Amino acid sequence: MESQVRGGTRWKRFAVVMVPSVAATACIGVALAQGALAASFSVSGQSFKVTADKLVGQGFEQYGAIDSGYTLSGQKTAHPVAVSAFKSATINNMCQSVVTPDIPLFGSVSLILKAGADKPVEADNLYIDVADLNADATFNNIDIGVAGKDASKGPGMKGGGEQANPYGFAQQADSATLTDVKQTAWATTAGTFKLSGLHMSLQTGTHECY
Repeated sequence: MESQVRGGTRWKRFAVVMVPSVAATACIGVALAQGALAASFSVSGQSFKVTADKLVGQGFEQYGAIDSGYTLSGQKTAHPVAVSAFKSATINNMCQSVVTPDIPLFGSVSLILKAGADKPVEADNLYIDVADLNADATFNNIDIGVAGKDASKGPGMKGGGEQANPYGFAQQADSATLTDVKQTAWATTAGTFKLSGLHMSLQTGTHECY
């Protein structure tokens, strides 16, 4: 069974309407012991944008969760997200950008990271906490409406301090192919994350991947 999806989501309030979420984001240095995710973390006060020409993932699952974190002024806050998980994934021509506003003397400063132009980025046990997505997607052998704890095709729910209902709505597929990816995310976690041809730059002003 295959299904194709084109569309986007905007989480003005938490509604568990699952769409394929995509694109590895550059959380460099995340390599937890033996590729197993032990716990979630408090997210920063900055979301980041990611684009990719193509993501091919094996062992896909997705469920709703809430990321706890901080604003840039240090106040506690929370963000509803759709967590997309892959046992393994390759990503072609990935770009990640994050803008830090109101820096004295500089104003806004943009961090831009690019990788996978010639050789795809590779990841395993990949989790992406997505707030907004646009992409074309094809799923193989998809199951929609599975209880989160029973989704067995992907790497499983994160566990630890994650705020997610194990009995809530989830979906899963043997594999997923996503093209022309544009997304906004709050966090990415992976067992391993190999960034081929990595280039990172800082620029004054607002410069985003899309």
